[in-house]
Amino acid sequence: MNDLSSPTALPAPPGSEALRARAEIDLDAVRANVRALRARAPRAELMAVVKSGGYGHGAVPCARAAREAGASWLGTATPQEALELRAAGDTGRLMSWLWTPGGPWQEAIEADIDVSASALWALEEIVAAARRSCRTARVHLKADTGLGRGGCQPADWPDLVAAARAAEAGGAVRVAGVWSHFACADEPGHPANAAQLDAFRDALKIAERAGLDPEVRHHANSAATLTLPESHFDLVRPGVSVYGLSPSPEVGVAAELGLRPAMTLSASLALVKQVPAGHGVSYGHDYRTAGATALGLVPLGYADGVPRHASGTAPVLAAGKWRTVAGRVAMDQFVVDLGGDAAAAGDEVVLFGPGDRGEPTAEDWARAAGTISYEIVTRISARVSRIHTNERANTGG
Repeated sequence: MNDLSSPTALPAPPGSEALRARAEIDLDAVRANVRALRARAPRAELMAVVKSGGYGHGAVPCARAAREAGASWLGTATPQEALELRAAGDTGRLMSWLWTPGGPWQEAIEADIDVSASALWALEEIVAAARRSCRTARVHLKADTGLGRGGCQPADWPDLVAAARAAEAGGAVRVAGVWSHFACADEPGHPANAAQLDAFRDALKIAERAGLDPEVRHHANSAATLTLPESHFDLVRPGVSVYGLSPSPEVGVAAELGLRPAMTLSASLALVKQVPAGHGVSYGHDYRTAGATALGLVPLGYADGVPRHASGTAPVLAAGKWRTVAGRVAMDQFVVDLGGDAAAAGDEVVLFGPGDRGEPTAEDWARAAGTISYEIVTRISARVSRIHTNERANTGG
């Protein structure tokens, strides 16, 4: 049973329709996305990655929705994120992979969290923590198949798997998984993808020869789940696609992939005022009005996660039309030029959403800011209240 009952994102206060700013999260979209991803990998289990507060969407509500849609695993980067899910009531399979020396191994093991090891030092700390807790730790050994980030290098891999097998024979650990991560899966057809799969198969053979029999072998992220079926193995680990965003334009747009963006970011205009032609707007006067016009003040800024480098480029939907951020984004606010269109303080401005009301999407913002949609949604700060819609009474997993 997976009882995720207390969200970590800020709750919506009474009268939430009048909030300065809000990120509305459609949990039905999360459920539909998980079901669509499961259909892409029908013979594999699915781990919904809910790191970084569920990519900014609220880890606990999104984890619960993913479980309801059939995600048999959850994944986090840091152990603290995993422990928070346990504290909220989740009891299903849960893995955390970003560890540093002296991390909370014992707490994770006692909370029944699967942990990851990329080097002998990590395995040694896991074994020590397992012995202190008098429990067997479930460990996933990570191979560096070419990303060059986390993971054990091929030259060191035989020593790591041999040590893991010895620890397994001694009862301290169970090697539950062998895994890796792609560098270029968001570029279908890139030669690195096939090379990494070959390297992963080699790593698996070495592990098997050492006597390991992992429960799950996993390599596929969102992009590989969607485009590379030979990478699915026993488990796929979609992240950004759980929230309805495409891993890259090369993979396809969200709607074509059967995904629906779950987050809509909006605010209420704080001020509308008439100004003359040539009026400077925001710091540095990078923008000056071409004629007499109305300016609308949007009470969101880079302290809320609106990228400053979207100044003068990013779109919003205001007074029924797309507008571009006028001048520089400040810490708490930015301005849009409303022209002659009617608007008043309190009117809604939509920065991004699914796009089906004509509003921009997170991918539109990513293009405007020269970044990726992952960054656009994950950087939305805790100062913006999350409002989760389509929640269900907890029914377990």
